[in-house]
Amino acid sequence: MNTVQQSTKAQRALVNAMTVDVEDYFQVSAFEGVINREDWGAISYRVEQNTDRILELFSETGTHATFFTLGCVAERFPQMLKRIVEQGHELASHGWNHTRVVNQNPMQFREDVDRTRKLLEDLGGTQVKGYRAASYSIGSQNLWALDVLAETGHLYSSSIAPVKHDLYGMPEASRFPFRYGEHQILEIPITTVKLMGKNINCAGGGWFRLFPYGFTRWCLNVVNKKERQPCIFYFHPWEIDHTQPKVDGASAKSRFRHYLNLDKTHARLEQLLTDFRWGRMDDIFLAEANHTEVSDVMLNEQIMQGES
Repeated sequence: MNTVQQSTKAQRALVNAMTVDVEDYFQVSAFEGVINREDWGAISYRVEQNTDRILELFSETGTHATFFTLGCVAERFPQMLKRIVEQGHELASHGWNHTRVVNQNPMQFREDVDRTRKLLEDLGGTQVKGYRAASYSIGSQNLWALDVLAETGHLYSSSIAPVKHDLYGMPEASRFPFRYGEHQILEIPITTVKLMGKNINCAGGGWFRLFPYGFTRWCLNVVNKKERQPCIFYFHPWEIDHTQPKVDGASAKSRFRHYLNLDKTHARLEQLLTDFRWGRMDDIFLAEANHTEVSDVMLNEQIMQGES
């Protein structure tokens, strides 16, 4: 294929959403049973240096992304937050301290997301439109959280994984963006591909490190070219840090999921950023919501009978 053909192909390609969940290695859900939040202050943070490496990679590849950031991390590293915004990326909320929504009641959740949004806006000097729950912990049992997000000023959420998983997931949910509740907040589920009747996560995190890169590329191409939908990819700063300290006491399953192929992530990301077009969540989905059809029927029709 010559240069002109490549350029034409790139122009036709959909723009996908690149997202980063800004948290440190010891703040993940897999380690919440062995590392107390009260001890976080005594641990040496690595999130700033890893996030700066990501910013450098994005700059080199001309990528703009959405950074879903923990409030407690933003409070500790305000200059990092400013660098994210100054370099043209979207600043969004990941909650205050990576507490899963399934462990919060509505009042606790409201206080958490409202506190985080206000701090991020104060430090970043920009509107916070989006939210992503820790470990995709919004599902069929706590959809009330989407209403709370709308009531606290958020315009969209990316908190549902339409998969069956031992820690999270709502496999009956729509695979593509839908509006929910009285306030019609936009929920943007993480990208999956349907194989043999099941939704398979193919859009980042541990799955990106587990499967060969060629599988991820094939899946994203299916969603882009066959289903004509933009993909949402996610990863964490600690996933490009293969020299991070090992955490004692976690289960074998948690250790496998966390440490698998960390030394390959950065190179795979470089390839991914070259193979596809990437942008911010708000630029892709909030703009499209204004001029393309997004289902606005209520829950039973929208989620249970949504595109799956």
